[in-house]
Amino acid sequence: MATSKPHTNGVNGNAGSPEPGARFARFSNIPPAMDIPVSSGDAEEAVEVDLEDLMDDPTELCTLLENEHVAKTYWLTIALAYAKQKKLDLAIDILNRGMSALSRTEDRLSMLSCLCWVILWQCRDAPRLKPHDHVDGETRLKEHFVQAATATLNDASRINPTYPPLFLARGVLYLLRAALLSTKSGFGARAHAERVDMLQQAAKCFEDALRSSGGRNIMAVMGKARTLFSLGKYAESYNTYQSALERAPDMYEPDPRVGLGCCLWQLGHKEDAKTAWQRALEVNKHSKVANVLLGLYHLDSSAKYHTSDPEFQEHYKKAMTQYNQTAFKMDNRFPLTCATFGNYFLLRKAWPTLERLSRQAIDYTDVNAIASDGWYLLARKEHYENNISDATDFYNRADQARGGDEKGYLPAKFGAAQLKVATNDLAGAKFRLEKIVSQTKNVEAQTLLGILYAEDFFTEQHAAVREDKTPEMKKAIKLLEDVRLQWMNPKKKIQPDPNVLLNLARLYEADAPEKSLQCLQQVEQMELDQIPDEDRPDDVEDENAANAILRESLPPQLINNIAAFQFQTERYQQARELFQSALNGCVKVGDKDDEIDADALVTTISYNLARTYEAESMLPEARKVYEGLLERHPSYVDARIRLAYILLRQGANEEGATAIKELLDAYPNNLDVRALYGWYLHRSKKRTLNVAEDQEQRHYKHTLMQFDKHDKYALTGMGNIFLQSAREMRRDTDQDKEKRSKQYQRAVEFFDKALQLDPQNAYAAQGLGIAVVEERKDFSGGIQVFSKVKDSIKDASVFMNLGHVYCELKQYTRAIENYEIALSRDKATDPQMLSCLGRVWYFRGKQEKSIQALKTALDYAKSAADIAPDQLHMRFNVAFLQTQIASTIYGLTETTRTVVDVEAAMSGLEEAIETLPEIAKAPNPPFPRHDLEQRANMARNTIRKQLERALQSQRDYENKNAARLEEARKARETEKQHREQEKQRLVQEEEKRRQRLREERERMMEEDRKIAEQKAEEEKIRADAELTTDEETGEKRKREKKKGGKRKKKEDDSDIVSDGSDGEVGGRKFRTRTSSLTPASGDEGTERPKKKKRRKLERKGKAAKVSAKTSSKYKSEEKIVDSDSDEDGVPALDDRDSSEARESSPADVEMADGDDAEVGQRRRPKPSRIVDDEDDEEEDGDANGTNGANGLTAAAGSDED
Repeated sequence: MATSKPHTNGVNGNAGSPEPGARFARFSNIPPAMDIPVSSGDAEEAVEVDLEDLMDDPTELCTLLENEHVAKTYWLTIALAYAKQKKLDLAIDILNRGMSALSRTEDRLSMLSCLCWVILWQCRDAPRLKPHDHVDGETRLKEHFVQAATATLNDASRINPTYPPLFLARGVLYLLRAALLSTKSGFGARAHAERVDMLQQAAKCFEDALRSSGGRNIMAVMGKARTLFSLGKYAESYNTYQSALERAPDMYEPDPRVGLGCCLWQLGHKEDAKTAWQRALEVNKHSKVANVLLGLYHLDSSAKYHTSDPEFQEHYKKAMTQYNQTAFKMDNRFPLTCATFGNYFLLRKAWPTLERLSRQAIDYTDVNAIASDGWYLLARKEHYENNISDATDFYNRADQARGGDEKGYLPAKFGAAQLKVATNDLAGAKFRLEKIVSQTKNVEAQTLLGILYAEDFFTEQHAAVREDKTPEMKKAIKLLEDVRLQWMNPKKKIQPDPNVLLNLARLYEADAPEKSLQCLQQVEQMELDQIPDEDRPDDVEDENAANAILRESLPPQLINNIAAFQFQTERYQQARELFQSALNGCVKVGDKDDEIDADALVTTISYNLARTYEAESMLPEARKVYEGLLERHPSYVDARIRLAYILLRQGANEEGATAIKELLDAYPNNLDVRALYGWYLHRSKKRTLNVAEDQEQRHYKHTLMQFDKHDKYALTGMGNIFLQSAREMRRDTDQDKEKRSKQYQRAVEFFDKALQLDPQNAYAAQGLGIAVVEERKDFSGGIQVFSKVKDSIKDASVFMNLGHVYCELKQYTRAIENYEIALSRDKATDPQMLSCLGRVWYFRGKQEKSIQALKTALDYAKSAADIAPDQLHMRFNVAFLQTQIASTIYGLTETTRTVVDVEAAMSGLEEAIETLPEIAKAPNPPFPRHDLEQRANMARNTIRKQLERALQSQRDYENKNAARLEEARKARETEKQHREQEKQRLVQEEEKRRQRLREERERMMEEDRKIAEQKAEEEKIRADAELTTDEETGEKRKREKKKGGKRKKKEDDSDIVSDGSDGEVGGRKFRTRTSSLTPASGDEGTERPKKKKRRKLERKGKAAKVSAKTSSKYKSEEKIVDSDSDEDGVPALDDRDSSEARESSPADVEMADGDDAEVGQRRRPKPSRIVDDEDDEEEDGDANGTNGANGLTAAAGSDED
């Protein structure tokens, strides 16, 4: 039965709420008492039955009803009274007794319909599954009541299958059966098809109910909306719920607003859903469904924030205390409330309460999602308690309850994958996680899968026999980087996970150290942000200084790793500061946590700090740290190795050699010690061409044969020894070349073996590249090898080798670039590098015939000779370049050299002439003495004379060239002066022309001014002449015109006023003087010949500017002006003259400046025409067209006639 309010509150519920007493509650039509008529003889009596205090045994009451043969309404009312008090079994018994007592089929049909609804109500509160803690077999499940309701409906249908109330009951029954089917285990495609079929049957039943009621059955509308929602047609369901709300806006149980909110939630409009549920709660504050749904809304909102965020706490508190707790108090067996509260007790690890609530949610719900939540809560409980088998079973049930496979419940799938990890079934875990990630970009699944792939890669790195795990590394990086991208989405509000960044840092460590450093720095910033304000320094304003202090509170391991990356990128100062902060942090960590081995941290970080001191050439500080480490840990081999190395670097060769030998005796099987001893032998051994006698070679051979045949350092060292031996071998004969080739082959074998063990061994790769270039002359292959090696080895030798190869390929520019890079890396005083630079500049100068390049080569050669003056080949290089420069200068033309160049070459040549004999006289000259002396003689006898002639020729050329240049300079100066004079003349002429124009303009303006003044004076005189003195008053007044007869003809010239110009334009009358166009005749009626009209074309729109007064036509009186009206003695100006005077303006004169024609010349006035009466009609079209641009009438228009 629907519960409603008697007063409407509008479609949206905006009207005021009615009084509480005005509400209709469920069963409000059941009276508190009922009179049952009893027949007693002739009199009729009634027995009053209290329907609020009913008997526990209705047998006596039913007997009374049977004996009195009462109507069906009595049976129904009493049964519903029992149902109102939740005594449903007694209500069913009463209905069954009533059907036995009633004989009419119509009465039985009503009773069966009511019985079906009571059974359906029983089904709502019955468990779906047998309760976990019940052992007896008397518990009736939902399935039992579904069968009973079906049987009742079948009985009713046999009586009348078209009975309208049955349609609604049948639709509800189909809805219930579909819900129960979807929550059964093994829910698959077949069950899904059955469920859809049941829902369609339910929809048909509700449609039948609506049709039979003429669309007025609001419960059928609600049932239809519920069916559409179950079918996933949320938009259609929303419209149907909206229709129900419009028809019954005061209904609140069931509440269509709840359905509207659920549809909006599924459509993604969660805020609108919240609004709908809030309105439902306003309408019915006792609605447990609205309370729990609002609680779920706030739980969903809290999931968007981190647990430490105030927004999370606010939403979570509202969800649990304000809404879910209220709903739980209303009905502690409501499945949705139990499932929601279960999450709260899961966080508190209250396992007994959690299990009770979860079981209630599973047992009493008829919604698959709620059952899934219940199984999931149980699975989490078992997972926490490490009951793997039960947890796996519950996770699977939770997933199957929501469809399983591609659908299912994502948290349950993820929990099952976690269990696979817990049981070390990593393949199964990755398989499940891959399916999750392929279906949805879930952050947790991507994180776990990325970490699993990363662990595969990390584990393989420490394996004895390595496999290629590069694909796993790439997958891990892609997954974890996708997670990082999702952190940046402000809508998701995902809190960054330090574990993701730490794993990425390890993955990037080898190939992209800069990215690895960025990840660690991001973790550091996250840790700094989490430090509370009370622990931050107040007296430090500088942010860097404050962070340096705060770093001491961070994990020392993190700061140590960041400093190590700074060390690798040669940012030694930052690395040193970070190592010191990490050391200070170790003390604080030891005080806070006793389980952390602070001494091990201090030892490792101190060693790293000492290595940083070494890199900064702060050797005394480094020694002090190493000695301090050895005092606490005398057996710390790495510290002893570095200390011995420092002794050798500081020049204490005897002390360093002793320390290294002691180390070798104490730790003969330590490969790092043996590697340091091999490096020492390489520096101190005597050179020999016999590899078998080489001490370094014997040491490496002993290491490989006795200790570790896979020692990478020993293999690389052996390769370098054979490579050096091959480079120094003679190559005069074919036998020598063959031996040399075999030595190169041995070197390549050692390098190749080292690379097999460690593909990242850049030193072995560089040795292999050198062998390839020198033996096979494969310069392109050598460039590829050295280009890859230079990214790994921060050493000058790589760039020097690249320079050698580019020089052989005659790419001198790139060779110079690499040599200069090598020179900048601790090789600024290396004479060999300077010699290489001089050599490549020499080749470039010869190729380009550039004196400047040869001079640069000479500068480098001199620098090398200054650093190593005892090396004769350095001095020879200088002398050789001096002679080459002299020869090159001689071969240049006069236009490409100067006297200074020749003189400098002669000076260098003289030095070479002196140097070459000195080198030839040395004990071990770099070249045969005869060749050196012969080169000196050639320089002295040939090149010197050539330079002398070249010097004289160059001087003559430059003198002549200077004279020609001076001549050309003077000619240019003369031409320049002429151009300047011509320019000045033109400027002066232009100025004179402009002055002339200005004077002409001023003259014309003066004439215009005088004309204007004269016109004004004439106007004044004319105005005064029109005034006369009144004989009676003596006042001035306007003279009245005489009323005349016919116009008298005068002589040929007469003043005729044209009626076309008789109107006033601008307040003035214009008179035109013209000649008579017809012979004198006394007959005024004689028709005059019409003159052909001429019309002046004007611009469109100018005629519109004429006022209405001007454009109007008046018929001429054709009177002859009396001589009294003539202005005697005052010559009237011609109207055209005056108009031209007014039209003449400075702007007109300015436009005529460009012409030499006379400006301001007046045009000869042309005769006007006499306007006759017959012309009136024809001239109407010309009235507006005769006005000029300045507002004049006939005068302006006659200029073009």
